[in-house]
Amino acid sequence: MFECRWWSKETIAIVTGANKGIGFALVKRLAELGLTVILTARDVERGQRAVESLSEKGLPVNFFQLDVSDPSSIEAFVSWFKSNFAALDILVNNAGVSFNDIYKNTVEHAETVIRTNFYGAKLLTESLLPLFRRSPSKSRILNISSRLGTLSKVRNPNIKSILEDEELSEEQIERFVGLFLQSVKNGTWKSQGWPEIWTDYAVSKLALNAYTMVLAKRYEGEGISVNSYCPGFTQTSMTQGQGSHTADEAADVGARLLLLHPQQLPTAKFYIGLDPFVKSNL
Repeated sequence: MFECRWWSKETIAIVTGANKGIGFALVKRLAELGLTVILTARDVERGQRAVESLSEKGLPVNFFQLDVSDPSSIEAFVSWFKSNFAALDILVNNAGVSFNDIYKNTVEHAETVIRTNFYGAKLLTESLLPLFRRSPSKSRILNISSRLGTLSKVRNPNIKSILEDEELSEEQIERFVGLFLQSVKNGTWKSQGWPEIWTDYAVSKLALNAYTMVLAKRYEGEGISVNSYCPGFTQTSMTQGQGSHTADEAADVGARLLLLHPQQLPTAKFYIGLDPFVKSNL
């Protein structure tokens, strides 16, 4: 699967929201491949159980509690990381929430979804950026996303135009998110052309995908690759165990993307499904 093993035990990877599902499977796969992996989870007990289960398989990993929706938790995690590791090579922003059943759509928890899935990933990334190694092999950021977060899901052309701006900025992304939260507050979100399926989750991933592109552009040529990956309909707790493939299968693809040879490593790409070379610009 891997033509050139450029990484080693000295390669440091962080995976957020990793006590179960795709995050846990990705930690396991990276540990199997010999990287030093830090598993984070919001719930300490569940995180420790996940670490213990890997240790029983001969896969020791590091653990630290992290709630990406809480800035003080991010600050504590970054402080711990700086005290224990010299530099960072890989960050996987996997932590995310949704309060929708598969066949239902509610925005009751929209602020929590946006705060976790977009702002949490953004704040953690910004806090860790100074710690990336910037080595010739390129540091890597992979944002676990969703095809629900593509521009085709936005039906209002005025709203859509914000993210289509060729000079898109973080401020514009936050304006986009703010418009959505205001429409939720006003009770007008159904009529304003926002995504129709898992609306708040889709908007959070739209914002995350847009941020991926802005960050990739900012660090192009400076040793940090930034991409998004939609694993598709995966059997996890978020889908109530339904899906076309397992978390292990999705994680295997995620690992292949993360560990591409430096000469093959792109940036600003959106990967979809189990074929790691199916990609498109957003």
